[in-house]
Amino acid sequence: MEKRFALVDCNNFYVSCERVFTPGLEGKPVVVLSNNDGCIIARSNEIKQLGIKIGDPLFRWKATIKKCGGHIYSSNYTLYADMSRRVMETLASFAPDIEIYSIDEAFLPLSGLREDSCKYGRRIRHTVKKWTGIPVSIGIGPTKTLAKAAARVAKKDSACAGVFDISHHPEDILAGLDVSEIWGIGYRHARFLKRHGIRTGLDLKEIEDSWIKKHLTITGLRTAWELRGISCIPLEEVSAPKKSIMCSRSFGREVNSFDELRQAVTSYTARAAEKARRQRSAASCIHVFLIENPFVHSHFTSHAACVQLPVPSAHTPELTGYALAILERIFKPGLSFRKAGVMLTGLVPRGQVQMNLFYPGREGLRELSLMKTIDTINTRWGRDTITYAGCGIERPWGMRRARLSARFTTCWNDIPVVKAS
Repeated sequence: MEKRFALVDCNNFYVSCERVFTPGLEGKPVVVLSNNDGCIIARSNEIKQLGIKIGDPLFRWKATIKKCGGHIYSSNYTLYADMSRRVMETLASFAPDIEIYSIDEAFLPLSGLREDSCKYGRRIRHTVKKWTGIPVSIGIGPTKTLAKAAARVAKKDSACAGVFDISHHPEDILAGLDVSEIWGIGYRHARFLKRHGIRTGLDLKEIEDSWIKKHLTITGLRTAWELRGISCIPLEEVSAPKKSIMCSRSFGREVNSFDELRQAVTSYTARAAEKARRQRSAASCIHVFLIENPFVHSHFTSHAACVQLPVPSAHTPELTGYALAILERIFKPGLSFRKAGVMLTGLVPRGQVQMNLFYPGREGLRELSLMKTIDTINTRWGRDTITYAGCGIERPWGMRRARLSARFTTCWNDIPVVKAS
């Protein structure tokens, strides 16, 4: 049976999430900013037409955006994550297995589909829009790489109405596809290929296998085969647990107080421990780092240290104790810091923790039950419904998010109110 895949890609996802709950934004220029409202990380089509690029600093384009009646939003990751969950659950109703590739993309298997693929794709697109309000583009092809290329056409060519099957015109599409835009070809490989006269997907498809394997390894060879219609990259049905977990943020302003750094490190440790418990892992080692403000000290300097735990743990109070002990070692009075972070490494399954004869461990049944209860409450009622006193209340060091929209789907106080006249 011939394999077929569909890549469903949400259009301007962060912007689309904001438009779902503010319909008046439809057709107007909208941007979403990075942490601390520094750079542009998401753009509506109207913004793209102004020549504004991803990563451009806001101050450079703020006047232009305001002049054309645009709207500026801070990143609302809580809203975006929940809207992504709703989109993925909708897609799961169309296929027995899906691969969630990113927050706004997913692969669906279409092998054995009796219905016309484009017609089926339009039905998926209509359902996702109706159930979640998020517009999507769908690329269809015999391999995941070709489906990815098809999705680019579906998004850019209005004649496709959001759905494109590359099976009908593979050579024509690949001839117009820059090699740097091929899924799996990074910047360095793209530059190398262009130096050797390989500029399009069609060029790469027709290169001999021996040359590709020599210069791009087996991974590049798989990409070439995929461009030829030979499926080499299967769906990844279950994502593997992360080997390390990091939580770090840039501060909303420079921080030089130990008390504020202690609050930040406590908060980041709690978040990292929560992520570890979510994937049922325990950490064997904890790292803490501080990064100085280069605008104050005229250089980039980081301070970091780590501690090996005697027994792997995901118990927040225990991990916090180690993190704060590290902070005391690396903190230097008189310096200004712009960022801090906590990283957990040496992750092992919580049910396979190697005990220590000389250290009984602090994560007993009582501690496991307490962490489970806190996680359950925070999952149901929103992050930080229950938090640790050491995280602080005011948190003046927190990120700047002056243009943050409401958490429409995850906070009772922010649920939209409909008034009937």
